[in-house]
Amino acid sequence: MKRNCRLKITVLSGLSILILCLIAYGSLRPMNRSPESIQPIITDSLIEPTQGHVPLRDSLVDFGITFLGTPYVPGGCSKSGFDCSGFVYFVFQRFNILVPRSSSQYRNFGKEIPVDSVQKGDILVFMSPTRNVPGHVGIVTNPKGMESDFIHASSGKEMKVIITSLKKSGYKRRFVKAVSVF
Repeated sequence: MKRNCRLKITVLSGLSILILCLIAYGSLRPMNRSPESIQPIITDSLIEPTQGHVPLRDSLVDFGITFLGTPYVPGGCSKSGFDCSGFVYFVFQRFNILVPRSSSQYRNFGKEIPVDSVQKGDILVFMSPTRNVPGHVGIVTNPKGMESDFIHASSGKEMKVIITSLKKSGYKRRFVKAVSVF
């Protein structure tokens, strides 16, 4: 019993030291950054798809689609329920890509691209219906410019993760920008 405890303490101590070293040498970025300083973090092994493997953008969208019908939960960021930014954050986190956790943080985030150039996996940003800040985000599933489809956690009448077209008037009117993190 004492041997098991010593082994666990030794392993945990070693992991703690490793994490501190990674942070100190910049290989691991601390998470307590301002929203403006958040930029996409992508591991090199995920950027280049190799022949015979599904491209990262397709994998990301396919993973997001597995959550269709998951309930909308204010502040939610788990398989049991999502808000819009929690859904986007959760999906991208699965692929080691850091994006903001709050939709308002998308104001200065990422590389803005023309909506006619969107691809699967790009992020669409919408204004809040009640405030002058970004208030909703979704992930492009079927790129078609201003008629692109996107997956998102809707707080509207659906109250769940759904796929919607950007041509739908409520979204078209509130559309702010498209962002690429790739």
